[in-house]
Amino acid sequence: MTAGPRTRTRDIARAAVRSELAQVAYDLIRRDGFDQVTVNDLAAAAGVSRSTFLRYFGTKEDAVLGAVEAQGLQLAEALRARPADEDDWTALRRSLNTLIEPYRQDPAEALATTRLIMGTPALCSRQREKQHSWRPLLVRALAERTDPPRPEAVALSVKAAAALECLNIALDHWIVSDGHVDLVDLLDEAFAALTLP
Repeated sequence: MTAGPRTRTRDIARAAVRSELAQVAYDLIRRDGFDQVTVNDLAAAAGVSRSTFLRYFGTKEDAVLGAVEAQGLQLAEALRARPADEDDWTALRRSLNTLIEPYRQDPAEALATTRLIMGTPALCSRQREKQHSWRPLLVRALAERTDPPRPEAVALSVKAAAALECLNIALDHWIVSDGHVDLVDLLDEAFAALTLP
């Protein structure tokens, strides 16, 4: 018998535990505030030891932002799936719909989460670091949209970075509006501001 099924079962169990720990961390930090909660508090609330908690998340920031990790891969896949005849800028804009869909499904929860992240310097900084790691994924996806693939040039890096910054600016304005202005409209406006003839 091979270790394949056992490994998959272990991975599924690990992902479930990680998800549960992230939810406990998010709920506690949202209720009590990021600076008031320690890793020991998070571990106690989850019913695990500190060392167990740290095996899944090295920091409080990573526990709260656990869901953000997969977003870069999702965004790159959405970008690859855009029609080949679509220009890069349009493809980047449309692929971001993958990330903003949860904002449309549950705006109140999305607003609370975004406020928590953007209003907590440590979380905001860590989220920006994670987004920075998405750029090479987006550059590769842009390069692979043509046949043959294009070189991963500076222009593609600039487009990827600008698209992510458009997202962040749209989110900032969305928070200021208390979620009353449509996030899609804000994102479209941000992209339009950088559209070159």
